Amino acid sequence: MIIRKKLAGAIGIVAMASAAVLVLSGCTRDGGGSANGDTGGVTSSPGITDTTLTFGITTPLSGPLAGPGNCAADGAVAYFESRNAAGGITFGDGKTRTIELSLFDDQLDPQKALGNFQQMVADGVFAAGIGLGTATNRAWREAAIDEEVPQVLIISGDPIFSDRQESPWQLGLPPTYPQEGAAFGKALIDSGEPHKVAILQMNDDYGAGYVEGFKAAVEGSPDIEIVGEALFAASDTSVDPQITELAGTGADVILNANGVTPLAIGAMQKAQQLGWFPSWMLPSNTASPSGVIEPGGGDAYPGIYTVAFAQDVNSPAVKDSDEGKALLSALAEYTNQEAAPSFPHCVWSWIAAATLEHAFTIMEEPTRESFMEAMLSISDFRAPLMMPGTAINSTIDGIPAVAEVVLQKFNGEGYVTVDAIG
Repeated sequence: MIIRKKLAGAIGIVAMASAAVLVLSGCTRDGGGSANGDTGGVTSSPGITDTTLTFGITTPLSGPLAGPGNCAADGAVAYFESRNAAGGITFGDGKTRTIELSLFDDQLDPQKALGNFQQMVADGVFAAGIGLGTATNRAWREAAIDEEVPQVLIISGDPIFSDRQESPWQLGLPPTYPQEGAAFGKALIDSGEPHKVAILQMNDDYGAGYVEGFKAAVEGSPDIEIVGEALFAASDTSVDPQITELAGTGADVILNANGVTPLAIGAMQKAQQLGWFPSWMLPSNTASPSGVIEPGGGDAYPGIYTVAFAQDVNSPAVKDSDEGKALLSALAEYTNQEAAPSFPHCVWSWIAAATLEHAFTIMEEPTRESFMEAMLSISDFRAPLMMPGTAINSTIDGIPAVAEVVLQKFNGEGYVTVDAIG
């Protein structure tokens, strides 16, 4: 069941296998082993016993990104609650454990995220991650390194989280922002047609990464011309002035390097009001058909493209598949997601949870070091609901768990895979 309680000024949720289970912090590194005794001479890390493992998530459960922020938690809650109900997970050391999730609301506030992590450490979590947000995950990165707490599969495309030379304790989940931007650039070149591109860029590492990757991919191409660029802040309430400026360029394609859902919707609406109808290149986290494209009036445009590694559970074929049914059934039973989720982050966190389970099954000792060794040794693991042609490969320094993306075009009902942006 799900138990809600106040923790560190935020809403915490602990997912447990049954009402009789208590949240147990594991023994400290000098604490003499697990709660149930025999560890084969290995001292357990905090947050793991012979029967449980506690994993922490800080994510925006309220505020402007509450929709995708809740999805970033709900997929993991649904996955592990269903696994707990089936008896738990057999780890690489032969012991079967249930997974307890400690969830915190950071409202996309870096200071709250840092405070949440500090509370996790006080509570004795084994590892943390999955939550949505670049600035918020950056806020507790150094603390996680200092505490030697794994920070894994976070939903941010910032390359810093996969730089293992700098720290062996982090791993991102989705492709980096430069990787996604480069995929858009390559897709434009592959069309074999000339294009004029306008760029709407969020003025932070997120936006800069997309534009960096895109520009690197199209550099030297005689067919691709960048005719205008405009910046905005994530805290802005509107991008109308920027869209008005870009509409005057006559661009036939816009790269919308934008991670804020309301602003992504507003950009599409404003362009229509101005009579400007370019094709749109949307980042994977702001390309939801029901969450962005429909309210933005996307059917008015000649093409809406995104890059993806996760299947769209709103697609009828995926919804009716065994993997889709498993996700939707677990979401309905264990979370507040009563219908197919509007945001892809529910699927992303389901994929992240399946990847965590895979690492648990191959870690040989109840320690954070053994867990990270397992986490960074995964090769060609296809988690449920990943796109064909993509897989989890965590062995390459500087590359997150998901290294490949697939180009897709919205067809009015869902996304279909295409080879280029026409």
